Amino acid sequence: MMRTPRSIVIDRRLAGRTILAVLQSCLHLPRKEALTAVRNRQVRISGGVCTDPQRCLKIGQQVQLDKPVAAAATDKHQPANARQVIVRHADDQIVVVEKPAGLTTVRHAEEVEALGRRAKKFLPPTLVDLLPGVLRAQGHAIKGRLRAVHRIDKETSGLVVLAVTGEAESHLGKQFRAHSTGRHYLALVRGQAPGGRIETHLVRDRGDGRRGSGAASDGQHAVTHVRVVESLGEFTLVECRLETGRTHQVRIHLGEGGTPLCGERVYDRPPHGKPAPDASGAKRPMLHAAFLELDHPRTGKRLQWHAAPPDDMTKLLEDLRKTRP
Repeated sequence: MMRTPRSIVIDRRLAGRTILAVLQSCLHLPRKEALTAVRNRQVRISGGVCTDPQRCLKIGQQVQLDKPVAAAATDKHQPANARQVIVRHADDQIVVVEKPAGLTTVRHAEEVEALGRRAKKFLPPTLVDLLPGVLRAQGHAIKGRLRAVHRIDKETSGLVVLAVTGEAESHLGKQFRAHSTGRHYLALVRGQAPGGRIETHLVRDRGDGRRGSGAASDGQHAVTHVRVVESLGEFTLVECRLETGRTHQVRIHLGEGGTPLCGERVYDRPPHGKPAPDASGAKRPMLHAAFLELDHPRTGKRLQWHAAPPDDMTKLLEDLRKTRP
């Protein structure tokens, strides 16, 4: 633990660099520790807490690294995955959080109906179940029932927005249906992925019990824009920008393109075919919701958030960099 806070004032040489880069180069923190400091709200820019590791700095701003804050007593009684939820924004209309992998966003109505409402208490808690306690533990006084406006897969990490009021739920729902929100995913895939636009129609059963692309008359229109971020020999780091937001869209499009996610166990094969080899060692599908942009339901202001990949994805990326040709 640090004995005293450390700080630095941004000069012309450092202007334009990200907070993550400055923490590493000027305050000499390893990347993992720098990301942890940001996630734990230990980093301040001119007095305000910074929760975005990719935020660019300006001349004259003061970057301060605070002492680690002891966890609130209520945190000790929360499940481990609840303590991993990071609140990025909270007001009387919306809440934006970083969801850890392994946590379901919200219980599907079909699941509750199939098991019965009394059986719900025996199911693992979801993000929506845990979030009221997380908000209280982190000092956010939110009144009202939290409403999930969109979902990301249980094993996918990253940014999720929830509505606090019915008005906000309706407003955000219209944005998602109109595809006016901005959503980017980072994905580690097997093979050398090409960039480009992928457009198909997704159906519930492509013929082998899995979701996939089918006839336009039967499916939902789905468009993903893929950009190559880094070539890693037998693997590729890509950014996927969603033009539409269909269930498992990114996983399906990448898998059907012959470059399934590292750790993918469902969309890693052709219909009735064998799974593609996976030498990455990934324990889950390596997909992270890294960017979210939307209009605030009440003010109309365009807001955006960036989220750095979690530790398991960062470590795998670093390992693949060491072994690439």
